[in-house]
Amino acid sequence: MTITSTVARERAWRGALRIAAAASETRVDMRAPTENNGGEAHILGETHKDTTMSENALLSRMLRYQAWANDEMLTAIAGLDAVEHADERHLALRLMNHCLVVNRIFAAHLTGERHGFASDNTPDTPEPDALRAAFAALDRWYLDHVEAATPAMLAESIPFAFTDGDNGYMTREEMLTHVVTHGGYHRGEAGRLMTQAVARSGKNIRLPWDTYAVHLHRTEPARRLQGKTEAANATR
Repeated sequence: MTITSTVARERAWRGALRIAAAASETRVDMRAPTENNGGEAHILGETHKDTTMSENALLSRMLRYQAWANDEMLTAIAGLDAVEHADERHLALRLMNHCLVVNRIFAAHLTGERHGFASDNTPDTPEPDALRAAFAALDRWYLDHVEAATPAMLAESIPFAFTDGDNGYMTREEMLTHVVTHGGYHRGEAGRLMTQAVARSGKNIRLPWDTYAVHLHRTEPARRLQGKTEAANATR
């Protein structure tokens, strides 16, 4: 099975949310996380205010969903047997590593740094635990970046080059939206591979339930009670 490179798809992708953001008083080290600095984002000021109260709320929520979904997917992939499900496991890890590389590339575009990648994946294939740690640090960096962003920063258009050499031109807001939608696309591919592994082996393998609605209700269980209460009131 061959997973086609998504460079052309990334180049063609357009569209963005038009979100106005209030300037944040919190200062954040905006350097893109790299393997050299441990992939960490450093908070220099006070704790961020609740982003549900800011106009950056939707981007922040989407990035929180992405962080949750990445962890869920890699936990599920780790449950595949490295021998019996070798092909599906390897391809799923390749897809997730591709997402990690692309997210690092766009983090570099957002900060004006060189990313150092010659392609949209790496020759080696990290194991699930290594990918989980790398994603956790990078997802945290993206959340900090959005929470510190001003309207002018989000609206700024940035020229850059794709790994195939073609030119790109996107606003920060478009880049951030792309990171989320791109990851969702490839997690869907990885999920399909896992479904195939289950069908082939007949074993009970935990599959990720990768939807925004599931994320909201698992991370905010009070929503279930609220929905039940309002439904009961509506029938009175």
